[in-house]
Amino acid sequence: MTTKNLTILGATGTIGLNTLSVVARHPERYKLFALTANSNYQRLVEQVERYRPVYAVLADETKAAACRLLQTGTCYDTTFLYGTDALERVASDPAVDIVMAAIVGAAGLKPTLAAARAGRRVLLANKEALVMSGNLLMEAVQKNDAELLPIDSEHNAVFQALPQRPGGLAERGVSRIILTASGGPFRTWNLAEIENVTPAQAVKHPNWVMGKKISVDSATMMNKGLEVIEACWLFGAEASQVEIVIHPESIVHSMVSYRDGSVLAQMSNPDMRIPIAYGLAFPERIEAGVATLDLATIGKLNFEALDNKRFPCVELAYRAIDMGGTAATLLNAANEVAVEAFLIGELSFGQIYHAIDFVLKESVVKPVKVLQDVMVADGESRLMAQDWIKSYKRRRSSAAEGVM
Repeated sequence: MTTKNLTILGATGTIGLNTLSVVARHPERYKLFALTANSNYQRLVEQVERYRPVYAVLADETKAAACRLLQTGTCYDTTFLYGTDALERVASDPAVDIVMAAIVGAAGLKPTLAAARAGRRVLLANKEALVMSGNLLMEAVQKNDAELLPIDSEHNAVFQALPQRPGGLAERGVSRIILTASGGPFRTWNLAEIENVTPAQAVKHPNWVMGKKISVDSATMMNKGLEVIEACWLFGAEASQVEIVIHPESIVHSMVSYRDGSVLAQMSNPDMRIPIAYGLAFPERIEAGVATLDLATIGKLNFEALDNKRFPCVELAYRAIDMGGTAATLLNAANEVAVEAFLIGELSFGQIYHAIDFVLKESVVKPVKVLQDVMVADGESRLMAQDWIKSYKRRRSSAAEGVM
């Protein structure tokens, strides 16, 4: 058995921690080449002391001095690097076999592209990389004989349910891809209740343990909209071929519907170690440390139609697909800004949709030919969203003063 060298981009986050859990069960299969973090230097140093990678990267250079103070003699065999350029370096190093792309948001785009251009197996847990630059990433994968395996539970489920043979969806007899969604913490709340939920309420997902940003995306169901865009790129699907169904139990992770009427579903307990283990070992299957699904204990599974009035952010994603070009980049950037504003109390939950809607309506959508096109659109969208949020705060302040 050949040992594979693994770089984990975003090692201190939820996906990174779960990846380390799976890897620790198979020391004969995987060697940690690099672990990276954005600013959580305390956890990164702890991981280095435990797992002894060749490299450790802290992207936030302002934390470099504090990180060095924490390093002890137990870190002597790991080289620490600082800055965002180092992320691309450890993602594309000739010694690396597999890259877990788990950096949240737009920050993960460049190192993910670097891994693809280097011909690596890329385990894609960062959906934003495909949302922002789907054509560029897919082109890099194809030109450089890289492998792109989805780690999002929904797309991993689709991948497992598709025939492993060449050809598009039509050639493989596929009529629809059905992405399941838990509905998040506000599935049964009415519109008035949803409008003013707090950040603490929004980050409490009923089934999954995730970071704050993706938890809010799940609460608004923007994450499902982003997943529709991702599915179109990953599987060569039209937007009309990708549907969403609410499934509160999160046991059926997604389904593939075939033209003969068959529907194949991938089911498991809601645990990210399953798709991670699948991606690491594909086409083999390895033990992931997850309990076997017991359907008799679960008893029943429920499915519901998506309520677009309660979760309007999904419609924004379909609109961005129709617009093409940089529209998905604009959508993603505006969402990141709006979610951050909500988390720090500058924006109400219900206004997240309106901030993104404004950016999509007012922006000029352009073709995506090179990475710079994506980065320019990303920056413009962020500025526009920030300006809208400032305007919203002024309006809210003026309204409050009027009441007083």
